[in-house]
Amino acid sequence: MDRPWLWIIGIGEDGLTGLSDASLAALAAAEIVFGGPRHLALARVGARGQAWPVPFSVAPVLACRGRAVAVLTSGDPFWHGAGGSLAGHLTREEWESYPVPSSFALAANRLGWPLEATTCLGLHANAFAMLRPHLWRGQRLICTLRDAAALAELAAWLTAQGAEAQLHALERLGGQAERIRTVLASGYALTDVQAPVLVGIEMHNSMGLPSTPGLPDRLFQTDGQITKQPVRALTLSALAPRTGALLWDIGAGSGSIAVEWGLQGGRAIAVETRADRLANIAANIAQFGLQSRIDLVQADVSGGQLPAVLTATQPDAVFIGGGADEALLSALFAILPPGVRLVLNTVTLESESLVLRWQAARGGSLLRIDLAQAAPLGRLHGWQPARPVVQWNVLT
Repeated sequence: MDRPWLWIIGIGEDGLTGLSDASLAALAAAEIVFGGPRHLALARVGARGQAWPVPFSVAPVLACRGRAVAVLTSGDPFWHGAGGSLAGHLTREEWESYPVPSSFALAANRLGWPLEATTCLGLHANAFAMLRPHLWRGQRLICTLRDAAALAELAAWLTAQGAEAQLHALERLGGQAERIRTVLASGYALTDVQAPVLVGIEMHNSMGLPSTPGLPDRLFQTDGQITKQPVRALTLSALAPRTGALLWDIGAGSGSIAVEWGLQGGRAIAVETRADRLANIAANIAQFGLQSRIDLVQADVSGGQLPAVLTATQPDAVFIGGGADEALLSALFAILPPGVRLVLNTVTLESESLVLRWQAARGGSLLRIDLAQAAPLGRLHGWQPARPVVQWNVLT
């Protein structure tokens, strides 16, 4: 196509008066206008308007490819808006975007918080547990919320976590009905909250998660099958997590490696054979708010039969925490492209022998991890050694 057929238009609570001439011209030229009911009302598009389906999907817009179509979003379409969801299906020539100030920008300006020093999160479609890494004294956050009721739910969740936080309720920013009210989470009693609503959070105590790898084992739900904290820290260091990178966690156990990878901004597919352990992994994913970053798959890969959900993706790193055998390693090296980091931990003599053979053939580094913890020994104390772990770290 030699010209755009889709215009993605940011709109605020001030409606048409806040739109540029270019936005107004695009809106007037559109044959069909998609948006939320509130957006459609603000833009006064009448019969041309089509509300988004529930659950949300961009399919109705894509079905109109080639016709003159406008999409209305809140503020900046490419910050927690529909812009990213749409652009991923289109060529750059098919669309134009017309942003107005984002709700985060409006909130920061009302509160007087430097936006570059403020954590901005979308809680409108994510669990409150997503906040856990950020609950530190002095931390400032601006978060979108699902609806007005979610503000009270957030205050209750923060209080239940032991967080001492001041909340700024930011209602209908940029419009004539704009209102800002401030309360403590523990004393929340606001009524008649009007959506759209954001919340500014100021933390007065520290209870967040450390940014270094190796969270305490007690934070995970487990049946004992877990990569222990010190070994996990070394393993994550070897895997080198980074934002957006994809991990295959094979033989996930409790999912602790996938969880900490996700907390570093990566995505993961956790593969586990046993149903009871799948439940533990799901619980750990939920309690850290990582449902959007980690997919859970039940599969037995011990014979080298990789599930389709793995073979349909290309990982940046692979961790094998259990179930390694000749067939699995052969299957992985047959499909993994060059440059994928593979880390394998083993504690059995049989698996160690397997690793030694593969390391001799494929290279990489070997690390033996011998740890001991102080434990009671009669009336005194002595060192209680853990089983040594042999770790193979190799690039495919």
